[in-house]
Amino acid sequence: MIVRALHPILDMMPIFGDTVWDFNIVHNQVGWGLIAVLTLKEIPFLLLMSIPILQQLKINQTTQVAHSLGYNDAQMWWKCIFPQWLPKLRFPLLAVLAYGASVVDLALIVGPTNPPTFAVLVWQWFNDPDLSLLPRAAAGAVILFFVCALLIAVLRGVETLSVKKCRAWQVGGRFGIKMPGKTLFLATTLIAFLTLPLMVIWSFAQRWRFPDLFPTRLSERFWSNEWQGIIPTVLDSLSIAIISSTIALILALVGHEYRIRHRVHVPGFIIAIPMLVPQLSILFGLQITTLLFSSDAYYFWVCWAHVFFAFPYVFLSLDGPWRSYDNRLTQAALSLGKSPFRAWWSVKAHILFPAIIYAWAVGISVSLAQYLPTLMLGAGRIATITTEAVALTSGHDRRVTAIYALWQALLPLIFFTFAMLTNQLQNRRLRRTQSVRTESLHDASAKKPRHP
Repeated sequence: MIVRALHPILDMMPIFGDTVWDFNIVHNQVGWGLIAVLTLKEIPFLLLMSIPILQQLKINQTTQVAHSLGYNDAQMWWKCIFPQWLPKLRFPLLAVLAYGASVVDLALIVGPTNPPTFAVLVWQWFNDPDLSLLPRAAAGAVILFFVCALLIAVLRGVETLSVKKCRAWQVGGRFGIKMPGKTLFLATTLIAFLTLPLMVIWSFAQRWRFPDLFPTRLSERFWSNEWQGIIPTVLDSLSIAIISSTIALILALVGHEYRIRHRVHVPGFIIAIPMLVPQLSILFGLQITTLLFSSDAYYFWVCWAHVFFAFPYVFLSLDGPWRSYDNRLTQAALSLGKSPFRAWWSVKAHILFPAIIYAWAVGISVSLAQYLPTLMLGAGRIATITTEAVALTSGHDRRVTAIYALWQALLPLIFFTFAMLTNQLQNRRLRRTQSVRTESLHDASAKKPRHP
C-alpha cells in the first residue's frame, strides 16, 4: 500500500539500484522484511512484559527525585530507570532474541529465500523425503541451539557490562541521549493497525492492478467460498488455544503459590527453557518421544506441546504481580477464620484478577501463533489458522491468504479485548460496592443515638 501511494514520486526518483523496483522488502536477501515484521511483532510483547516491571520501579517517585537533582527526562531514563528495567526484562529480551534467530514461519513468509535463514534450512532438511538428510537436520538443530546460546551469552554479557561493571556513565551527568520514543511508538502502532483494514480490502478485492491505490472491483465470493472450510479450522484453533492456555495458567498459579508457601522454586532459566531454546532443537526430541507412547493421539500431543511453549509466557506474565502482592492481606483473611482456599479465592485472586485474565489472554495468543509444534506433533492432521495461513503464503490466491491472515490477527485481539472489558467491568463493580458500603456506613453513623 505504501509503494502504491508513493508510486508517482518513486517512479521519478530511482533510489535503490537502477530503478526503484529493484528493492523488494518481501523475501529481501538481506532480510529487511523479516527484521521489520519481527520488530512490529515483538514490540507489543516487550511492552506488555514491561508493565508489571515499571509498576514495581515506582516511576513517579523516581521521576520527582531525578528532576529535583536536575536530570531531564532522557537522563532520568538512562541513569535511573534503564539500569533497573533491563535486568528485570532479561528473560523476555532473551526470548525475543532466541525467537528471532530460530523463527521458521515468518521466515518462510517474508524472509530471504536463496539462501534462506539457517532455521528454515534445518526445517527443509527435516521435511526432505531423503532419510539420509535426517542426521544433517539433527546436526543443524544442535548447531542452531549453540548459535542461540552464543547470542544469549553475548546479550547477557552486554547487560552485565552496561549495568554492573561499566557504571561510570550512570554517575556522569552529561550522558543522556534523547530517543524518539513517542514518535517510534506511534509509527509502529500505526503500521500495525493499518494492516487490518488492508487485509480486509484484500479479502474483498476482485481486481486490484498495480499501481492503483484501491481495487477497481470488489466481491464477497472469496469469503463465501472459504467460509465452510475456515470455520472448522477456527474452532479447532480456539479449542486448542483455550485448553492449552487454561492448563498453562493453572500450572503457573500453582507454581507461584508453591514458591511463596514453601520458599522453594524452580530457577527461572529452567522455566524459560521453552522460550530460550530454538523450537526445532526441542521438537525433534519431543516428536520421537511421542512415538514411544501413542502416535495416534495427535490432538492430545498438539495441546501438550502448546502448553509446553505457552507456560513460560504465562508464568512470566504473573511473576511481577505475584511479587508485588502484599501477603498481609491474605494473612488478615486467614485470621478472620477463612480457609486457605477461601482466603486465596476471595482476596488474592480478586485483587490479582486483571493480571490473571491478561496472562490467560497471553497464553491464548501464544498458542494461536504456534506453527512448528502443531505441524510436527500433529503430523499434518491438525489444521490451525496459523498452519493454514503459512501454507497459503507459498503461492495461493492473495484474497484467500488475506482472509486467513485476518482471522489470525483478529482471534488474539478478541481475547485481549475480552480481558480488557472484563477488567473494566470488575473495576466498575468494585467502585459500586465501595460506594454502597460507604453509604451504608454513613447511614449507620447517622442513625446511631447520640447521648449527652
